[in-house]
Amino acid sequence: MSVPTTSAAQKSAVFDAAKVRADFPILQELVRGKPLVYLDSAASTQKPRQVIETIDRYYRAENANIHRGVYYLSELATSKYEAARETVRRFLNAASTKEIIFTSGTTDSINLVAHSFGRAFVNEGDEIIISAMEHHSNIVPWQMLAEDRGAKIKVIPMNDAGELQLDALEGLFSSRTRLVAIVSVSNSLGTVNPVEDIIEMAHSQQVPVLLDAAQAVAHAPLDVQALDCDFLAFSAHKIFGPTGVGVLYGKQELLEQIPPYKGGGDMIREVTFEKTTYSELPSRFEAGTPNIAGVIGLGAALDYVESIGREQISTYEADLLAYGEAKLAAIDGVRIIGTASQKAGAISFVLEDVHPHDVGTFLDRQGVAIRVGHHCTQPVMDRFNIPATSRASIALYNEKSDYDALVEGLDEIIKVFRG
Repeated sequence: MSVPTTSAAQKSAVFDAAKVRADFPILQELVRGKPLVYLDSAASTQKPRQVIETIDRYYRAENANIHRGVYYLSELATSKYEAARETVRRFLNAASTKEIIFTSGTTDSINLVAHSFGRAFVNEGDEIIISAMEHHSNIVPWQMLAEDRGAKIKVIPMNDAGELQLDALEGLFSSRTRLVAIVSVSNSLGTVNPVEDIIEMAHSQQVPVLLDAAQAVAHAPLDVQALDCDFLAFSAHKIFGPTGVGVLYGKQELLEQIPPYKGGGDMIREVTFEKTTYSELPSRFEAGTPNIAGVIGLGAALDYVESIGREQISTYEADLLAYGEAKLAAIDGVRIIGTASQKAGAISFVLEDVHPHDVGTFLDRQGVAIRVGHHCTQPVMDRFNIPATSRASIALYNEKSDYDALVEGLDEIIKVFRG
């Protein structure tokens, strides 16, 4: 993940965790009579009032369909929708808004590439490379494509620390390799993958790369031109925006070579019963009425992150994560799953003799919200020979006291289960 240039004001800014927390109304709520400790941001982040108010204002005073209306409200909604596209372009440092496609989320974005890129470029005997730590959303679409086209999937292995074995990647390439689809940050392990190296290796073989940036987008700067990735996908709800909205970035020259994913309104230029001609980018891939309020809310979320400073967020979270790992590692019977040298956002662990579901249920009674299960990464669980983990994941609104509350809860669990 490359770091874009930041202003002098951003570089000199001091991260104010208390001020940030005050922006999130839900963090003032009580859960079962206790203050909410939210440690499930890898599943979905909470929303600041700036985003909530933006969406509320749209529905109260700006609601209309976009692009086709000639009246004031439609023009206003269209303007705000397209302004959000420019915000995303700037946030990712894409070359053009034509490279920014709005989808329903990371899963939809990956499926778009699997369907459209697959139709154009993947044939029988061709190969797609993924990794051993992928979310199901970056496995199943390629399996479906492989079954449909007679293609094959190859998998980059990982070591016991939860790091990809790049020395094995080079041997996976062949003349039939058509795409590498790789996660930037693992949702279940927190591993930050060396995507720059992976992209360089793939491009040396003339193979394009898709990055699943769902977990990366809220934790560190992303610069698609510096990375030189060919596709990149993320979801709004992973970066303080609403659910049901996502982004697919694609290089313009690639997007222009692949067919549309869905057919219908707004992606057409002209329709007859004999033939349909499609719109220019990005409309070609945005069939039907989109989640207008959600897209505008995403724009507000990215503006909010930029107002704090992505470098400041990354630095703050790195210190916070290190604190959490040290606290958890000191607990007798806790085994951290995923000990990569570079991590972000999440710590997964198992507690000896206690099922993760029991851990999560007990912590909930203390007001502590974590995620338990396989985290849509069942192959990862199989790799570590475990059925599930407990996962504590953070965002910019967390503090060390949240980890303290988690540890206190785990100490109580140990007392109960060990007598």
